[in-house]
Amino acid sequence: MRNLDLTNQNSIQEEIKSRLKSGNACCHSGQNLLSCSLLSKNIKIKIYRTIILPVVLYGCETWSLKLREERRLRVFENRVLRGIFGAKRDEVTGEWGKLHNEELNDLYCSPNIVRVIKTRRMRWAGHVARMGTGVVYTGFWWGNLRGRDHLGDLGIDGRIILRWILRKCDMGVWTGSS
Repeated sequence: MRNLDLTNQNSIQEEIKSRLKSGNACCHSGQNLLSCSLLSKNIKIKIYRTIILPVVLYGCETWSLKLREERRLRVFENRVLRGIFGAKRDEVTGEWGKLHNEELNDLYCSPNIVRVIKTRRMRWAGHVARMGTGVVYTGFWWGNLRGRDHLGDLGIDGRIILRWILRKCDMGVWTGSS
């Protein structure tokens, strides 16, 4: 994972672009799983929440979102959810079409990505407020954020994480174990 870059004026916009680019790469590498008809939609949503979403939301507690960034994040999430839920078939004409945003929100029962970011920001602000006025925590600003990346330190790659998720969901056939 990359360290946060908070140096210039456009750093938040560039950080969000970078996160979305990483999320797109993560989606592309797992596209065969997200489009697989053998996996249930619940499993695909768990893959999205545990593998793709953390890549995009890394460091989101410090982001101040403008409407443009909120829209980009929603577009990313809707694109991933359309890949998970697939196309819909019109009952009258029998034609296939893409799901509209409202239909995606109804199918995906969790808060949208912007709401998740705002919730994390409030939680982080509460944490900072509870620290007190005399406490200055410099570990976040001066410490090595990469050093805290437990997944990187253990050498765990995406396939091992995916095997763990599928094992937790009782999908032993996909992991090669019984």
